[in-house]
Amino acid sequence: MSETKISRRHSLGLFGAAAAFGTLAAPALRAQTLDKFSYQTNWRAQAEHGGFYQAVATGIYRKYGIDAEIRMGGPQQDPNTLLVGGRVDAIMSNSFAGFNYASENLPFVVVAAVMQKDPQVLISHPGMGNDTLPALKGKPILIGAGGRTSYWPWLKSKFGFTDEQARPYTFNMAPFLADKTLSQQGFLSSEPFAIEQAGVKPVVHLMANYGFDNYQTTINTSWKLVNEKPDLLQRFVSASIEGWVSYLNSDPAPANALIKRDNPDMDDVKIAYAIKAMKENGIVQSGDAATLGVGAMTDARWKSFYDAMVAAGAVKAGLDLSKAYTLRFVNKRVGMG
Repeated sequence: MSETKISRRHSLGLFGAAAAFGTLAAPALRAQTLDKFSYQTNWRAQAEHGGFYQAVATGIYRKYGIDAEIRMGGPQQDPNTLLVGGRVDAIMSNSFAGFNYASENLPFVVVAAVMQKDPQVLISHPGMGNDTLPALKGKPILIGAGGRTSYWPWLKSKFGFTDEQARPYTFNMAPFLADKTLSQQGFLSSEPFAIEQAGVKPVVHLMANYGFDNYQTTINTSWKLVNEKPDLLQRFVSASIEGWVSYLNSDPAPANALIKRDNPDMDDVKIAYAIKAMKENGIVQSGDAATLGVGAMTDARWKSFYDAMVAAGAVKAGLDLSKAYTLRFVNKRVGMG
């Protein structure tokens, strides 16, 4: 298993002098020790991870006294396994991981949610009467295994989709491009771009705009870290939030340089498309984040999404949601002033 590590060390020397009755005391040097913290992403480096890379590249983590490692994910890595095995301090995931922690009584917890809107989309061909998400009812859609257990039950419950219309998705766009009757899954900031490059201007259905309220790009960690090192965890969450505010509202070039270094498949055009898509659709800075700050979560939203997933049969009833998440480290309006 390969692993990309972004680690920056910084020591701050402080020169101190004291004068008394005209006598200058000897200089005193004090080194600042940085706390290590590792965060595992869920895929290869991309703009959707930009805020974390920005916090590394611009020294925000160092400002918070952290020697941060942003470990790049990939197709052969399971962040949850790394967290369970104690190989990382925190991982990138979503609300469903929190439900699983509560369901299986696992000692892990969601502490922040960068993306207020899940960027999961369904993509259709233009001119086929598929202008809205409900219009896809009864029509063939390419769906991957992960979608079958997350948003697909919700689509069936809310819009009357059926298993008969689902087709296997192999993460190959060739079938979609060859058949105008097909729709397929994707992420707002990636597949639509690739499809446009192939000559098709797709119709993109962002499921979050229809009520799929999954928190995405979360920071998940252990209850042990929450209880034993709350200050370190708070500093990592706050620094990450500042990184995202900087990435989306200032110059993203520092983070983009690291992203392109770690993932050669990324280029300026792809990254610019992804940033534009995130900003125009309020993926990070919308909803509760507009008033509570990036990373915001609320009890009401966790409860309403949980109830919707129970009704859809995707999550079992009777879970203690206090085991899934905590609001202790968010909703502090970090980066808003």
